[in-house]
Amino acid sequence: QVQLVESGGGLVQAGGSLRLSCAASGRRFSTYSMGWFRQAPGKEREFVSAISWYYPSTEYADSVQGRFTVSRDNAKNTAYLQMVTLKPEDTAVYYCAAKSGSRNLRSLLDYEYWGQGTQVTVSS
Repeated sequence: QVQLVESGGGLVQAGGSLRLSCAASGRRFSTYSMGWFRQAPGKEREFVSAISWYYPSTEYADSVQGRFTVSRDNAKNTAYLQMVTLKPEDTAVYYCAAKSGSRNLRSLLDYEYWGQGTQVTVSS
């Protein structure tokens, strides 16, 4: 069992930055791939970024490529999402998720554990 707690959301002006954190419980954090997803009002939850448990390799949605950076610190059982040059369309609830294995990182259905989400609001 893995419990995930996101933090770091907030209100920021367009062009600003935020860093989201996802703290995980459990001793096997290093063996889970971590994903970040977001859900805007009236829209489906969508993939943002992910980092695999080994190597580690990373993936990004086209909409955030070059602006967001995913990372992890296995010693701290924490994953991060650094977001820069934020846009109003980035406004959403951001969720972190954990899954075994390193395939299908973009598929939310493959993730076994989810955090409660943190709100990110970008004003224009």
